[in-house]
Amino acid sequence: MYQDVLIPTDGSDGTRRSINHGVTIASRFDATIHALSVVPEGPLGTLQTDEAIPAAERAVERVETEATREGVDTVTAVERGVPHEEILAYADDHGIDMIVMGTQGRTGLDRVLVGSVTERVVRMADVPVVTVRLTDELRIEDADEAARIARRTAENEGYERVSVREDPHRTSASWIVPLETDTGPVHVHVDAVTSEARVADRTRTD
Repeated sequence: MYQDVLIPTDGSDGTRRSINHGVTIASRFDATIHALSVVPEGPLGTLQTDEAIPAAERAVERVETEATREGVDTVTAVERGVPHEEILAYADDHGIDMIVMGTQGRTGLDRVLVGSVTERVVRMADVPVVTVRLTDELRIEDADEAARIARRTAENEGYERVSVREDPHRTSASWIVPLETDTGPVHVHVDAVTSEARVADRTRTD
């Protein structure tokens, strides 16, 4: 029924919900995820800083990571232009069957802008648009707490001599905690909203 599902993303904390919904739908129908981030442009060029393109690339990479973890094929793209126009054009050009996107962005003005983009896409798209409210609040904002959860998770999975290798860092709504263990370094991802954790990267030293 659905072969290609488009997830527009701005990389903000709240987009985890729309990513989860999109990946779940794609997994259910054995569809391909298309992750798209649009860097807004106006008459004078890019409306954001020089970090806009790298940030957009990280945003689509996050979708790809989540989709790959669930065994879902992924295509990523970064475009420049008017967000709703680029989303609609991408959907037409790539035969998208469904669009999954959030109703809000980060905070303040971004919330208004992203909500406006979603409204335009819903009104103008020729395919179904699933909208997801992005209202989750972060529960884990402290790096030390994220490290404690990560260590406990690794120990529960059978790792020994577990210690924090580097300071934890947060990307979107997840903490990434680098650990050293008896079998080598591993990364543990801790969901900052649900507190769920998993060993995501098993880099062996042998």
